[in-house]
Amino acid sequence: MNGTDFSIYYPRFIMHIMSARPEPNEAASYYSLYIDRITSDDIVDVLATQLNETVAFLSGISEEQSLRRYAPDKWSMRELLGHVNDTERVFMFRALWFARGFQDPLPSFDQEIGFKVAESDRVSWANHVDEFRAIRLATVAFFRNLPPEAWLRSGIASGSSVTVRALAYIVAGHVSHHLAILRERYLQT
Repeated sequence: MNGTDFSIYYPRFIMHIMSARPEPNEAASYYSLYIDRITSDDIVDVLATQLNETVAFLSGISEEQSLRRYAPDKWSMRELLGHVNDTERVFMFRALWFARGFQDPLPSFDQEIGFKVAESDRVSWANHVDEFRAIRLATVAFFRNLPPEAWLRSGIASGSSVTVRALAYIVAGHVSHHLAILRERYLQT
């Protein structure tokens, strides 16, 4: 992980935890939609690489394009990216909460409530992209500095158990999922 040889500090089984994919029991089954999109065992590298690739891709979308909806009842691209940003914050709060050993269950996140009051179409596309960059930089820093034993800590969020490790994969997979939607539904001509 980023050139640091953790094996001198931690036993081999701890190193495995840091670099292994989540087991199916580490998150509710519906999160496999996101977790399964990530094939690498180095999730910190995935998150960092995804930052650069995503910002480059999003920067190619114009302000005018970003207001497009692929159907009348669907989110605009700005609303979709606002959702991505909000959701990464929520998943990262969960990861922080559980990684730091807090045991209180965390509530559900209703994306429709947040989307309606965010007024994302009033925020420029460039500002949404900058916000994604800032959030993801914080995400990468968090996971890069996470103590190895924290990766398997877990807690209850939205009524289901989830590990910190699974949350890292969910964050990356959620972005991958929505980038695919942008490419396949919004940007097809």
